[in-house]
Amino acid sequence: MAGSSVSGGGGGGRPSLFATEKPKRVLAYRLYAGTIFAGILLIWFYRATHIPARGSSSLGWRAGLGLLVAELWFGLYWVLTLSVRWNPVRRTTFKDRLSASYDDDQLPAVDIFVCTADPDLEPPMLVISTVLSVMAYDYPPEKLNIYLSDDAGSAITFYALHEASEFAKHWIPFCKNYKVEPRSPAAYFAQGDTPHDACSPQELLRMKELYKDLTDHVNSVVHSGKIPEVPECNRRGFSEWNETITPGDHPSIVQILIDRNKRKAIDVDGNALPKLVYMAREKRPQEQHHFKAGSLNALIRISSVISNSPVILNVDCDMYSNNSESVRDALCFFLDEEQGQDIGFVQYPQNFDNVVHNDIYGNPINVVNELDNPCLDGWGGMCYYGTGCFHRREALSGQIYSKGYKEDWAKGVGIAENADELEETSKSLVTCTYEHNTPWGIEKGVRYGCPLEDVITGLQIQCRGWRSVYYNPSRKGFLGKAPTSLGQILVQHKRWSEGFLQISLSNYSPFLLGHGKIKLGLQMGYSVCGFWALNSFPTFYYVIIPSLCFLSGVSVFPEITSPWCIPFIYVVVAAYSWSLMESLQCGDTAVEWWNAQRMWLMRRTTSYLLAAIDTIGGMLGISESGFELTVKVDESQAMERYKKGKMEFGPISGMFVIITTISLFNLACLVLGLGRVLLREGAAGLGPLFLQAVLCVAIVIINAPVYEALFIRRDSGSLPYFVTLVSLCFVSSLCLQAT
Repeated sequence: MAGSSVSGGGGGGRPSLFATEKPKRVLAYRLYAGTIFAGILLIWFYRATHIPARGSSSLGWRAGLGLLVAELWFGLYWVLTLSVRWNPVRRTTFKDRLSASYDDDQLPAVDIFVCTADPDLEPPMLVISTVLSVMAYDYPPEKLNIYLSDDAGSAITFYALHEASEFAKHWIPFCKNYKVEPRSPAAYFAQGDTPHDACSPQELLRMKELYKDLTDHVNSVVHSGKIPEVPECNRRGFSEWNETITPGDHPSIVQILIDRNKRKAIDVDGNALPKLVYMAREKRPQEQHHFKAGSLNALIRISSVISNSPVILNVDCDMYSNNSESVRDALCFFLDEEQGQDIGFVQYPQNFDNVVHNDIYGNPINVVNELDNPCLDGWGGMCYYGTGCFHRREALSGQIYSKGYKEDWAKGVGIAENADELEETSKSLVTCTYEHNTPWGIEKGVRYGCPLEDVITGLQIQCRGWRSVYYNPSRKGFLGKAPTSLGQILVQHKRWSEGFLQISLSNYSPFLLGHGKIKLGLQMGYSVCGFWALNSFPTFYYVIIPSLCFLSGVSVFPEITSPWCIPFIYVVVAAYSWSLMESLQCGDTAVEWWNAQRMWLMRRTTSYLLAAIDTIGGMLGISESGFELTVKVDESQAMERYKKGKMEFGPISGMFVIITTISLFNLACLVLGLGRVLLREGAAGLGPLFLQAVLCVAIVIINAPVYEALFIRRDSGSLPYFVTLVSLCFVSSLCLQAT
């Protein structure tokens, strides 16, 4: 690869199964970063030496002091962000070498965990499409074991999985015979009617009809809420359910639907099928169940007695496999004899299949996937996302890495106990009291006690001496659904930023837990997300106070003719120009980059602000902010507006009040402030206020969709009148402060 250095050798044993490249263009970034840092130092010096005298202007003195604090924070946070640009690496796998070095019977078995919690929010057809996509991996089926955790204990979800196990007999050979991609039937058939090159139209039609039958059967049960009264549904598995079972109160249920010993063990071509297991762990109202983390730990335990594979993949039920070779790619890292012994997990990026061109929400995360994550990987510790991740079982189970460790890749192969006995044994491992007075959720398995259990679990694994790697193949490994309404995005980021801040302010802070265990660059990389929420205060200050001072005629930036104006202009122009260049290089459009800047502002002034308030308030024993957002929208209408590039607001929300207030306030300051200056002093009067005017104009322009939702649109996704009224009251109050 031009412009990069490559490492990876096979030594005297088997050839290396992956290579690591270090792009040399990072030198350009380091030069740019050096100039930005010089500009930041000049801005800090200017602020420290140009704070207005306390007696000259009360507003000017307070604004200057506040801006000094805000700019100090921005500069220090920027230093943290150097970690996600400073040391990138790129990984390349050699699956041909894997095949040459290991026969199919030498490859390790893989346990695949799929988690679902609510059949209303996660429809059964969505769930089983994901299950079918991982059942059809290009991998020896006798080495694959798929587990579905259903936290709702839904008989309908079990019925859907039961139907999927029958459909799999046809779907898996179809995928392998015709090399189908993707192998989620929902995603594959959504591509259109064009048949696969190797597949005849008749065969494609036959498979579509089978899938339609499956869809009709499952959806009819979903709509009726009743399992059909047919002999197949009277088998032993369905007898586990009765009228007393509810999502929050039900016994342990473990059912092996496909077992290689006898139950539906072969497909229509006579080939083996992957093992398929349904699990609903016991839940009682009086017992803590720890949400997804509890489900994963339960799956770790039951899989240890049913299959005990040394490699575990976990995926969310809405994140289907898009690449049938992902297992083999991941094994190139684990099985590499020279470089793979200390790899604890392999993380694939998150990608989405429903993002439209020029996405209004800036949902494409190409910059994160192409630039941020490779730098974390360069420090030896990619974050664990909670989905699309291949784990070494020993690492996930709490084992500490020691030099010279050797994995037993044959583990799990040959377990052939009676399925009925395995089911009964497994039930005892997923009772709601099993974990009492055990290390589960603390030192073993997925960590409890934090909204971001995946992140802190990955950090703990790295602190035990394991390394993690990031792999981003050209064909994406997994695809899911991105949120397509503003409310969903803001709620999601509030949860994320609140969880990250809780970690950063606890004993599990990367700087505390990771001290002496992981590299400083990785500690900084974790903290980039860890301090998302704290960015809210200086950002909120910056979008209110300079505009308020502009309205009052108080200058808080250097005059346009002053040399001190140069570092301010350079830092802003250079930083945003570099950001735009990165975005374009990663495949985004200029419009998507601009939309991402808008969402950056909206998240910082709503999601992050409320997350910071709630986290700090919780630490002080104060109740939460109470700003909750209703995210229920008409999905069909919202999707149509999303495709047209219209932002979805909808129900009344405190977050929308904040966004609207900032937008209207800056519009008022711009109009009234310009009028005041031009009427009193003419164009020459703008000199001392020029940078403030530019900032105000930028905020107004970037909030154009807000004004559209306020003054032009009349659909159900526009801003409610009540939000406008409340915002106008806040704006009027703020403007009165300037007079």
